Amino acid sequence: MTSTAPASGRASLRILLANPRGFCAGVDRAIKIVELAIKKFGAPVYVRHEIVHNRYVVESLEAQGAVFVDELDEVPEDVPVVFSAHGVPKAVPAEAERREMIYLDATCPLVSKVHREVERHQGAGRHILMIGHAGHPEVIGTMGQVPKGSMTLIETVEDAETIDPTDPEHLSFVTQTTLSVDDTADIVATLERRFPSMITPKKEDICYATTNRQSAVKAIAEDCDRVIVIGAPNSSNSRRLVEVSEKAGCPARLAQRASCLDWDWLEGARTIGITAGASAPEVLVEEVIEAIRSHYDADVAVEVVTTAEENVTFKVPPILKDIA
Repeated sequence: MTSTAPASGRASLRILLANPRGFCAGVDRAIKIVELAIKKFGAPVYVRHEIVHNRYVVESLEAQGAVFVDELDEVPEDVPVVFSAHGVPKAVPAEAERREMIYLDATCPLVSKVHREVERHQGAGRHILMIGHAGHPEVIGTMGQVPKGSMTLIETVEDAETIDPTDPEHLSFVTQTTLSVDDTADIVATLERRFPSMITPKKEDICYATTNRQSAVKAIAEDCDRVIVIGAPNSSNSRRLVEVSEKAGCPARLAQRASCLDWDWLEGARTIGITAGASAPEVLVEEVIEAIRSHYDADVAVEVVTTAEENVTFKVPPILKDIA
């Protein structure tokens, strides 16, 4: 733990800053791909869906020349398009190739790993159970790697208890990479009890960054009165951080940035925990800390609580290496 105390040494309000927090390697790579594509091809560069789930990031890229759209048919001819970090169904790059478009795939490599698992299981004749949240872009992209009917979505322990597969002896499962580690463990345990011959992933599908950020929140929650999670409402990994804190006994809320802080909710808190989802930049963390310093007429001490060190990096696509 690293402590930065006020000069007076009389801190009456304490901030516990979780580490790791914020950008993961997949998010950093995705943003870099959009920025490098704009440098290489010039503006505009189109992006199918939000590159990551954070409005600050999206608006910053828009200011550089990115144009965000919902579907490929909104992209004009002869302009590059980037696919978001969450991954896309196979039909999307297939359509881009049919139109002879220049496209760059910013899918997180850890999500791509799950895509390859799904293809392997389907090729081996197994029905695949996908543990995840309905409607999330990553789930849509992963389930779109194989023919319709090859996968079944499992969202809850109840789903795991009631699913009635046609061939229970030929099952496998994969997971969304941004799930709650604890909740997913309960679902997996239920499936393994019911289907002991089910093929499990060789390595955990929930990504290192999700696991690390949840562990860091657990480490600070027991000492906090409130926990602020900086992240967007549509960010799965950010919402899971709120849940992890609350399960650890500390009330938590999402805040997209400092202007979203609920001061009434924070009233009376003497120790405030702060973390950030994997798509939230550090500038927003600094903004929230400064807002707290300004709001309270008291000394504020910031203590960084480190539970893991991260040094993972991912390469950009070869087409961008000449300007990377």
